[in-house]
Amino acid sequence: MVNRREFMAAGALAGAALAASCTACRRTSYGILSESNAATLTAICDQIIPADDYPSASQAGVLTFIDHQLMGPYKRHVRTYESGLDQANAISQERFGVDLAAGSPLQRFEVVSVLELENKPFFDLVRNHTMQGYYGSPRHGGNRDAISWHMLGLDEPPVRGRAQYDLTQDDRTGGSKP
Repeated sequence: MVNRREFMAAGALAGAALAASCTACRRTSYGILSESNAATLTAICDQIIPADDYPSASQAGVLTFIDHQLMGPYKRHVRTYESGLDQANAISQERFGVDLAAGSPLQRFEVVSVLELENKPFFDLVRNHTMQGYYGSPRHGGNRDAISWHMLGLDEPPVRGRAQYDLTQDDRTGGSKP
């Protein structure tokens, strides 16, 4: 007869073995996006906002923003993203024999241009989400280090309800308080 402790140990070992053997079950660094979809989305977002003197969309955390939003308020767009990213890879495979993420910058540009024409609703959705992630508040996962605000010469706005006040100044006279 197996006691409870042996039963629990055997169950834990079986679960660990199953998890280790299932490569498709392994979590990625994203909540919704697979590694493949994340690579494809990176290629698209970086065509929308490429790197120059400032970081590209992906370097500024736009993928993190989109992934977080797909787990919450944008959950209704998950299938649209999956089918649109599959279509982007299919276009790239058909034209160049490689997935979009593996293409050259010129190939990526061409594929994203075709995608914009052939699936405008998907492209517009990604473009809008890319802009939101790049220019929105860093607290939502994008605009890493408020880079786009610095690029535009904007100060980081205070978090609502947490305005920083200099209590050493007397607002009426401009002098210091005693």
